[in-house]
Amino acid sequence: MIHLFINALAASAGGGLTYVRNVVPLLCDRKDVQATVLLGARLREELNKAANVHLLAVEAPKGTAQRFWFEQSKLPVLIRESNANVLLSVGNFALWNSPIPQILLSRNALYTSTDFERDLRRRGDYRLWLDNVVKAAAAGMSIRKADVTVAPSRSFAEELRSWTGVTVETVYHGFNRAVFLSGANSLPPEIEERLAGLDGDLRLLFVSHYNYYRNFETLLRAIPILRALVAPRNVRLILTCQLKSEANPGSYRAGDAATLVERLGIADSIVELGSVPYKALHHLYARCSVYVTAAYAESFAHPLIEAMSTGLPIVASDIAVHREICGEAAVYFDRFSPKDLARTVVRLCRSPDVIKRLGEAGRIRSSDFSWHDHLDKILMIASRLLVRDRRGETVGDSRLASK
Repeated sequence: MIHLFINALAASAGGGLTYVRNVVPLLCDRKDVQATVLLGARLREELNKAANVHLLAVEAPKGTAQRFWFEQSKLPVLIRESNANVLLSVGNFALWNSPIPQILLSRNALYTSTDFERDLRRRGDYRLWLDNVVKAAAAGMSIRKADVTVAPSRSFAEELRSWTGVTVETVYHGFNRAVFLSGANSLPPEIEERLAGLDGDLRLLFVSHYNYYRNFETLLRAIPILRALVAPRNVRLILTCQLKSEANPGSYRAGDAATLVERLGIADSIVELGSVPYKALHHLYARCSVYVTAAYAESFAHPLIEAMSTGLPIVASDIAVHREICGEAAVYFDRFSPKDLARTVVRLCRSPDVIKRLGEAGRIRSSDFSWHDHLDKILMIASRLLVRDRRGETVGDSRLASK
């Protein structure tokens, strides 16, 4: 039987949390696998107990350097004590001397993004630039150390292969449409109050906390252009964040974006909702006209699948991951062109047939992503590694064979 040790210490926000919250409950329902899950104490409180899944909660080290040191020095001991036979590292960094075969989930597109590097230099954020350089070096070494590295999209897998020279497998992240659409009966009252009176406006939705690589500034610069094109109709850009540095995870400085809003004179068009409970999020998609994203770096992008599942038409920046995930369920624009973004939104809104076609295609496309399928493929890789381990094959053999 497979006994999977999952290192989820890095799951504190965004995609890491989404991953653990979906995969661990599925493991609890399996009879053919055991799992030990290493996670932070706060996340432990969210997850249910099961006979075949042991949740090993620790006080997560603060900062990447401390976590990396903790994992490299303490994790081998915890793995041996658990009697697990395959390690799944879900936080981009591998255990460099793993006592058992290791699967690495690499999902951070910033380490390979030249656009992100240029953006940091343009902003003068050299501290974050240096931090990214150091993390990228560790992530690249991790890919070379792992027995198998998995990426959540083909596009990103190919990017990692070009970057490291190591074959990387594609295992799509999942989505559960039934669970997503069956959450809370309504949005929280404070959010409903912010949305009151907007039903006749052109409502653009973007679901993300503030960061640089989601390219908020291109969205903001498109608003005055869009307002001129659709006048007298009002335009609202609805954000699930606040343009305040202290209100967002990470160390991204949101002050420049807030200043840009004031300089452009578009404060009345920006609705900063802040964080929206996941169980109520589908109601927010349903209240909007178009989903927009100008991100220039992604490895998967869960909100696109959420938008597709609700039939919301999508206008997305023209990057390989967006085209792979959405296909015919979105229309695309030059990722750094506010004018192209605005014109693409207008063309869409003036074409009811296109809106209907995108909605139908999105519902179909969203059904292609399944957490059950994701877990099945991860366990297949784990089984393959166990066979190789028993045969005494080397790490290099297993990496090169994993296509």
